[in-house]
This record gives sequence, structure tokens and C-alpha cells, in this order.
Amino acid sequence: MPGRIASFAIAASTALVLLGASILPFLTPAYLHVEQQRAGAERFTGYDGLTLDVVTTAIVHDLLLGGDFGTAVHGTPVLNEREQGHMRDVRGVFQGFFALAAAGLIVLAWAFRRARAPEARAATWRAVGSGARGLAIVLVVAGVLAVFAFDAAFEVFHRLFFSAGSYTFDPRTDRLVQLFPEQFWSETAIAVGIVAIVAALLTAWVAARRARSATPAAVLTTSRVRP
Repeated sequence: MPGRIASFAIAASTALVLLGASILPFLTPAYLHVEQQRAGAERFTGYDGLTLDVVTTAIVHDLLLGGDFGTAVHGTPVLNEREQGHMRDVRGVFQGFFALAAAGLIVLAWAFRRARAPEARAATWRAVGSGARGLAIVLVVAGVLAVFAFDAAFEVFHRLFFSAGSYTFDPRTDRLVQLFPEQFWSETAIAVGIVAIVAALLTAWVAARRARSATPAAVLTTSRVRP
């Protein structure tokens, strides 16, 4: 059976994997197109829909797969040097997070591979359930705080991961916040949170069922009373 440290590692890995998997759908061109339209990115940037999609796809490509964020429209870079620098910082945060999520996936695979005995498998599933429930609780609390104080939560997040002053931009002139307005971020944060909470609750439910089914049935002994 996994000890306390192993159980914590399994729980933390579960939370990381669930959160990482919940973020990925919101990096797809289909979602970005719809949400940017909702947030008014065309109006803010002055780009037509096709140009907006091409520019956004290029920026996300550079974010996930590497690049210089130097995409241009009619020969003029979309992002200035300061915006490009911030996106490089964002890429570092993304790479760090997804590296942790990938490590978490490896931990889970290792844990289940080692948990051959029924007791060990049940304990592993219980640790998975704990991680899923913990993620759901954290996200619910964070969601409540964000609903009532999104700007403050946004500021705290950026202060934790980025140097002061590197993430403030003017929506009148800076393309980065025109491409991804505040409405884009608030609605995306809520959507990611909902998906992650649902995934966490489903995982906790499945983990509880698996833990019960893996737990060996107690052997009951009865004694016969002879007359």
C-alpha cells in the first residue's frame, strides 16, 4: 500500500493531470474563434475574422510549440517587443505547468503499475479520489473569489508568476489585450473551472467505486453453537 508521501504524490498528480486536460480544449482554434468573437476582438483590433484567426493561431502555436511571437500583418508585427517578451514569460509558465502535468501522468502510471495487490490498488484509487476532490474544492473556492473579485484574482495570479509591470498593457494601443480582452479571460477562466470541476467530480466518483470494488471482502467467520 502507498505510504503518506506516495498517497500525496498520487493525489497531487491527479489534480495536475485533471487541470491540464481541462485546459487543452480551450487552446483549440474552434474555441478561440468563438470566444474572441464574443469578446469583440475583431472590433478592438480592426482585423477581419480570417486575419484574426490566422494571427491568433500563430500566437498560440508559438506559445505551445515555440516561436518568436513575431507574426505580422501587412509587414507590421502584431505584438510589440514588450508584448512578445510577456508572451515568452507566459510560455515559460505553460511549459512548467504542463511539464508537471506530464510528470503527474507518469506518477499515476507508475503507481497503478505497482499496485498489484487488491489492498494496494484500493489505496491508490482512494488517493486518486482525494486528489480529485481536493481539486474540486480549490476550484470552487477560487471560482467564488473570482466571481466577486476577478480583477483582484487576475492581479494576484500575475504577481505570482510574472515580474511587476511586465503584464500591464493599454487596450487602446496594445494588440495583446485587444486580441484577448478581459471578457475573453473571465469567460475562459469560468469555462475551464467548470470543466475541471466536472472532471474532478466524475473522477472522484469513479475512484470511489474502483476503491470499493478493489477492497477485498472481509472474511466472516461464524461459529456453530452445538447443543
